[in-house]
Amino acid sequence: MSTTTAAPRVGELLRDWRHRRHLSQLDLSMEAEVSARHLSFVETGRAKPSRELLLHLAEHLEVPLRERNALLLAAGFAPVYRETPLDAAEMAPAREALDKILAGHEPYPALIVDNAWNLVSANASAFGLLADGVDPALLEPPANAMRATLHPDGLAPRILNLEEYSAHLLLRLHRQALLSQDPAIGELLDELRGYPGVVEHASAAVEPVELLFSPLRLAAPDGQELVFFSTLATFGTALDITLAELSIEQFFPADAATAAALQQRR
Repeated sequence: MSTTTAAPRVGELLRDWRHRRHLSQLDLSMEAEVSARHLSFVETGRAKPSRELLLHLAEHLEVPLRERNALLLAAGFAPVYRETPLDAAEMAPAREALDKILAGHEPYPALIVDNAWNLVSANASAFGLLADGVDPALLEPPANAMRATLHPDGLAPRILNLEEYSAHLLLRLHRQALLSQDPAIGELLDELRGYPGVVEHASAAVEPVELLFSPLRLAAPDGQELVFFSTLATFGTALDITLAELSIEQFFPADAATAAALQQRR
């Protein structure tokens, strides 16, 4: 005999997202300027939310676009956010912008990844510096940037501060897993934890400065030590799922010697 699991109701989904953001009903009602009583009725199923209210609450809860579509479907509405392939004709302006960002960051490494850290594109410096010595199998599409970095056949043997840097990456990934509840992110995190030399901090707390400035100390192919810090950028106003899930990671020299070495590589 087969059994079926009922799909979550929209009120349950909203409550789940509210809990993930550590907000009470009163907190959310005040932030979104919605009656706490009405919000309670929506979460318990006593009231059906309008399409506009769902999108309004989702905005205040910072729900990813993909999951906003799921909220709408659960409430009986059609999805409003498209997922357009990056190679589609209408995405040409976005591709051009991404290409300019990558090219403009030379001679420093820069790469673009999706929400699961799969590599979308990279500039020549990233391929030259960060892919040198990496097992080609790890670079086969869909190449995962986290896996290629921390795998023992990847960049890891050239990372001089592997303990520190791996802990930084795992903290970043752990935070993403908590916020998104994406099982694929959790599986990737579990995989990375099993790699030799990879270390995870005992505390899951993430300080913003730690996300921005944990250095990458890398042995260049010629043996010179290069030191980088990186930043992440996203399309903050994207209304397409594909664009909203892209991140641009740009590596900057953390000292004068690294900057000079990269300028000489031009």
